[in-house]
Amino acid sequence: MAKPPVCKIMDYGKFKYETKKKANEAKKKQTVVKLKEVKFRPKTEEHDYGFKTKAIREFLSEGNKARCTVMFRGREITHREIGQAILTRISQDLKDIAVVEQSPRLEGRLLFMILAPNPRWLQSQRAKAAPSAAASQRPPQPPHRRASTGMAQPN
Repeated sequence: MAKPPVCKIMDYGKFKYETKKKANEAKKKQTVVKLKEVKFRPKTEEHDYGFKTKAIREFLSEGNKARCTVMFRGREITHREIGQAILTRISQDLKDIAVVEQSPRLEGRLLFMILAPNPRWLQSQRAKAAPSAAASQRPPQPPHRRASTGMAQPN
C-alpha cells in the first residue's frame, strides 16, 4: 500500500463509454465460424458427389466448418458400410485442406462427420490473398479537369 494512499478521480460516464468502445473494437476483429451442412445419400451419383465436395471445399476455404451427412431411408440403414465408405472417401479427397474434427457417428438414420479447415492450409491461403489484395488497392486518382479554352463553360 502506498503512503499516502493514491487514488485517481475520474469521470465514471467517460470510463463506461471507453470500455464499451474497446469491447466493440474487439468484437469487430473476431471471426465467427459457421457450421455448414452438406447432405449425401447412399445412392449419390458421381457428378453429385463431385459437386457437393466442391461446395465443401468452398465452405472450408471461407474458414467455416462443414458437416457431411449421409441420410438413410427405409432399408438403406442395413447397409451402413456404404455411408461409411462415402464419408471416408470425402475425408480422403479433402485431406489436403480439411481435418476431421469429429469422426463418423450414427444418430438415428443420419451418419455424419464434421470437417474443419486445416489451419496450415488456411494460413497459406490468407498469405496468398494478402499480397493480391494489397496490389488491387490503387491510390485514388485526382479528378479529371477540362482544359481551359478561355470561354465560359456552361454548368
